Amino acid sequence: MQLTIVNPNTTASMTRAIGAAARAAASPGTVVTAVNPDSGPASIEGYYDEALSVPGLLGEMRKAGRADAFIIACFDDTGLDAARSMVEVPVIGIGEAAMHMATLVAGKFSVVTTLAVSVPALEHNVLKYGFAHRCARVRACEVPVLALEDPASGARAKISAEIARAMAEDRAEAIVLGCAGMADLARSLSAEHGLPVVDGVAAAVKLAEGLVALGLRTSKVGGYAPPRPKTYAGGLGKAEA
Repeated sequence: MQLTIVNPNTTASMTRAIGAAARAAASPGTVVTAVNPDSGPASIEGYYDEALSVPGLLGEMRKAGRADAFIIACFDDTGLDAARSMVEVPVIGIGEAAMHMATLVAGKFSVVTTLAVSVPALEHNVLKYGFAHRCARVRACEVPVLALEDPASGARAKISAEIARAMAEDRAEAIVLGCAGMADLARSLSAEHGLPVVDGVAAAVKLAEGLVALGLRTSKVGGYAPPRPKTYAGGLGKAEA
């Protein structure tokens, strides 16, 4: 099975870390390729960055060649609907995947993300995915995305403190980590706090493997129908399914 993971930002070191986390979660025989675009924002923090990252994301999918499924490794699920319209194979966003997994192991979960600027977009996704009655709150620990790679930033301690507040104030029964850059923290934070902590990268890998094994593909009836033939100026275009 071939899984292609696209990190929509341009930070290659984060892409390498995401790829490592995905391979650790993958089953034997699953080949994981992790890529990122050359153009776009270095990190995705809010609506503006999301918009500028979508052409690069779709471009990487277009270049990827054969894949049994794609994973979008941004918790905002940047460009997810457009990506699903572009190909027939499953496309999994790590945000949606993590929320689904959390509802299978807990009655109520809270999301701990990076900066407050990302909270409205994630709250919108919670509503869109139908999890409003299961998500207690979307929280920000006020750690910039790129600081997650800096051991001197104190990022892990800030995330841990926000988890403690979610447990006390939200009565959260599980935590969803709201950034792909947090992928390597899930196990240790779960052990520290004694509740499920869900990493979206690992969750997306397992869901993608399951969909492929079941032979399920993206529906082309309705909103995910292929783009209609037309001219896309400026080097844009549609990929083959």
